[in-house]
Amino acid sequence: MTKILVIGASRGIGLEAVKGAILGGHEVRALARSGASIPVQNAALDKMSGDALDPTTIRQALQNVDVVIQTLGVDFSPMLIFEGTRLFSESTRVLVDAMKAAGVQRLIAVTGLGAGNSRGHGGFLYDAVIFPLLLKRVYDDKDVQEWIIKSSGLDWTIVRPGLLTNRPATQLSRRHHTEGLAVRNDQPCGCRRLSRAAGRRPDANRFRAGAH
Repeated sequence: MTKILVIGASRGIGLEAVKGAILGGHEVRALARSGASIPVQNAALDKMSGDALDPTTIRQALQNVDVVIQTLGVDFSPMLIFEGTRLFSESTRVLVDAMKAAGVQRLIAVTGLGAGNSRGHGGFLYDAVIFPLLLKRVYDDKDVQEWIIKSSGLDWTIVRPGLLTNRPATQLSRRHHTEGLAVRNDQPCGCRRLSRAAGRRPDANRFRAGAH
């Protein structure tokens, strides 16, 4: 049985990843600042409260883990829009160093449409208005995050969803997953709109080493 660490597990796609991994028969350790309040109860779930920027916390979270899913997010505010963040790059440096030390090789990281060479693939409104006005400074840090992952030597997959909704997963979102939502070798993501529940798809194969 695979044991999966989900970082940023209290809400959104991180929470859906927790639910999906449990549904797929995996053991899950769910790390979040408010880990104890994660609204899932299951014998296969180990809830852990902590800071993704703290090396000691990450080292502890990685104990006996086979796969890491990193799904960090930020709350948007005027300060974030104008000043940006270093959460993604700094937490990823901590994580990559700890994974190497622990011998954990498999990393799945959620960034977003507009990171890396997916920039410019979001459609006119996203690329010309939303991204430059609201997201650019945040995604500058996600670019650094992706560079750290690609340079890590780990067995990595980067996921770049566009707009995430709270609607149920559909056959369309499952098709997008197999056709390029989860990407390796720096291919642009072709999915602009996806339900968070699509991250719940209980396919154990995508957690294994070499499954991209």
